[in-house]
Amino acid sequence: MEKINAIITGVGGYVPEYILNNKELSRMVDTSDEWIMTRVGIKERHILTEEGLGTSYMARKAAKQLLQKTGADPDSIDALIVCTTTPDYKFPSTASIVVGKLGLKNAFAFDFEAACCGFLYSLDVAASMIQSGRYKKIIVIGADKMSSLVDYTDRQTCVLFGDGAGAVLVEATTEENVGVQNSFLRTDGKGLPYLHLKAGGSVCPPSHFTVDHRLHYLYQEGRTVFRFAVTAMSNDVLEILKRNNLTTDDIQWVVPHEANIRIIEAVAKRAELPLDKVVINIDRYGNTSAATIPLALWDHEPNLRKGDNLIFTAFGAGFVHGASYYKWAYDGDK
Repeated sequence: MEKINAIITGVGGYVPEYILNNKELSRMVDTSDEWIMTRVGIKERHILTEEGLGTSYMARKAAKQLLQKTGADPDSIDALIVCTTTPDYKFPSTASIVVGKLGLKNAFAFDFEAACCGFLYSLDVAASMIQSGRYKKIIVIGADKMSSLVDYTDRQTCVLFGDGAGAVLVEATTEENVGVQNSFLRTDGKGLPYLHLKAGGSVCPPSHFTVDHRLHYLYQEGRTVFRFAVTAMSNDVLEILKRNNLTTDDIQWVVPHEANIRIIEAVAKRAELPLDKVVINIDRYGNTSAATIPLALWDHEPNLRKGDNLIFTAFGAGFVHGASYYKWAYDGDK
C-alpha cells in the first residue's frame, strides 16, 4: 500500500475592513506610535466592528475564499476544524456554524482550542486524519476575534491584538517528500498565572461581580510570557532541525506565530536564522492568535515554491508550544 501524505493545496484568508492604527489607539489610551512600534512592531490591526458578527463570520469568509481558489467541491470536504479561543458561543461549536453557512453536507466539524498554537496543533491533527486513509479533504481554519477579549483601557495589551481568519485545505496525496513531515508539540502547563481570562469559565462563571470588576478581559504578564515564548519557540525550532537532520541552510521559510516583533527577532537570533527567511506580517495585523500562521501563509503564498522547506512555530497560553517541519507542495503564484 502506498504511503499517504497530507499536503496543503490552497490558502484562504479574511481580515475585517476596519483598521485600528496606532494614531487612533493613542487617542484611546496613553500610548504612541513610537512606543508601540519600538516594543511590539505593530502599526495597525483589523477589527471586526459590526454588531452581531463573531469568529464564525471571519472563518466562513476565509473558507469560502479557499473553496473558490482551489475549486474544491463543497460536497467533497470530509471534515472542518476551527481552531479558536473566541468561539461565537460556548456551544454549539463555531465549526458547526461555519459548516452550516457554507453548506458542507458531507463534513463533520469541531472546534479545537490551543490558544495561539491552535492552527499548529490542528494542522498536525488534520494530517494524521488524512494519513490514516479515512479522510481525503479537511479544511483547517484559524480564526479569532481578539478584540472581544481586549480591555482598551490597558495599554500593555490593547496594542497587541487584532481580528482575522486564515484557512487551508489539507488533502491526501501519494506523492513522496511533500506535506507535513514531522512535528514537535508540547504543553508544560505552567502558564495559567501569566496569561488567562479570569472569568467566564466553570471556575468563575459570569456574574455582576465579574462584569463590574472587568474580569472578562485578557490578562497577561508580558515579561514572563516573552521570556517563555522566546525560549520555547527557539528550542522547538532547533529540535525540529535536529530531528530531521536539517540545518538553517536547508530551510527556505520560517512561519512563526506573530505575537510580537521582538519575540520573532529573538527566536530567529537564538536559532541562528536570518530574518530574511522569516515571514513577518505582524505590523499590519497584530496578534490574531490562532489566525496568525494561516494569515502569514495567505500573505506569503505567491512566494512559496514546490519543495520549499518550511518550519511553523508557535507559543500560547497554557503554556502550549511547538514546531512543525513542512515541505510545500505547489508553486504559490500559480
